[in-house]
Amino acid sequence: MNVEVNPNEDTEWNDILRAHGVIPERPPSPSAQLEEALEEAVRHAHENRLEHKTLDELDEIDEDGLEDEEFIEIYRKKRMAEIQEMAKKQKFGSLVMISKPEYTQEITDASKNDQFVLVHIAYEGVPQSKLLTGLFRRISEQFPEIKFVQIDARQINERYPSENCPTILVYKNTDVVKQYVTLNGLGGNSTSMDDMRKLLVTLGAVDESDRRIEAGDDDRDGYLNRNRYDSDDDFD
Repeated sequence: MNVEVNPNEDTEWNDILRAHGVIPERPPSPSAQLEEALEEAVRHAHENRLEHKTLDELDEIDEDGLEDEEFIEIYRKKRMAEIQEMAKKQKFGSLVMISKPEYTQEITDASKNDQFVLVHIAYEGVPQSKLLTGLFRRISEQFPEIKFVQIDARQINERYPSENCPTILVYKNTDVVKQYVTLNGLGGNSTSMDDMRKLLVTLGAVDESDRRIEAGDDDRDGYLNRNRYDSDDDFD
């Protein structure tokens, strides 16, 4: 006698059949899988709750007695190791002005060994070039592991068109890996420090989880005010 069996039913008889391989195991419940995923997410968040804390924040937590001292010390050592590793990479920290004879040494050769070098081909009198000079100065201080260089367009080619300026060339391993002609592909005349930080993340020069990306800075100045960071001497 054949007996119809619903393999999805939760019965003792079905458990016996499953144990003997007569019917397949029940598929996991979607709700059970969701609950398990949520529990795992909560567990992971709890275990890594100090992951993005700075040394000062860790000290405050330690003083308040909100966490186990040994647990805090693990992250304190991790922060110190990160700071030391970053310090090794921070070789620059300012905008480098160069002339044509220095191009190979200061840009092409400097980009070896996975080093990012961002070049601003500038043109005197072009508002976006003046804006980018100021942004390059500020971003170079914030990310001293990346080299920022500026050269006058006419040092490269006397007939280089001003309407192509500013031009940004991105070097890595002696090659141009990306280029931007004017700032219109970034933020145009309103290009900000936030746009520059996003550019570095897009290029892969900075990780999107970098605390400096998250921290940002006070960048509420308008386009005209930003020009105070520049002077005509930058294009000598």
